[in-house]
Amino acid sequence: MAELRAVVMRPDLERLGRFDEHRVRQRFRDAFSAPHTSVLLVDGALAGCVALRPADEGRWLEHFYLAPGVQGRGLGSAVLRSLLERTDADGQTVRLDVLQGSAARRLYERHGFTVESEDPVDVFMARRPPGARVRG
Repeated sequence: MAELRAVVMRPDLERLGRFDEHRVRQRFRDAFSAPHTSVLLVDGALAGCVALRPADEGRWLEHFYLAPGVQGRGLGSAVLRSLLERTDADGQTVRLDVLQGSAARRLYERHGFTVESEDPVDVFMARRPPGARVRG
């Protein structure tokens, strides 16, 4: 899974001048949480992974990587829809961060995520369950 992360993130990290051959894998290893991670298989082969871990005021979606050969086929949307059905049923807000300029941002926006903040490298997004009130 650490290798999958390196392959998937390399183009965006290189574009941002942030790619480091060792660091890209080590960051995954350092944050990996087996109890909260799902492995995605297509025809018995590793197609991706995703983690949904408990966080303050909801859940944190991370390590959502799909192998290049399965991207663009609706798998990401199907996985995200399934995860959000569970968090919606529990009334939980889901947060994530995505790299600036990443195509994944469009996927998240299509599923109701909105920008909470951003910096030169990351965009921090959240999705509240339907009917949830926004604090303010």
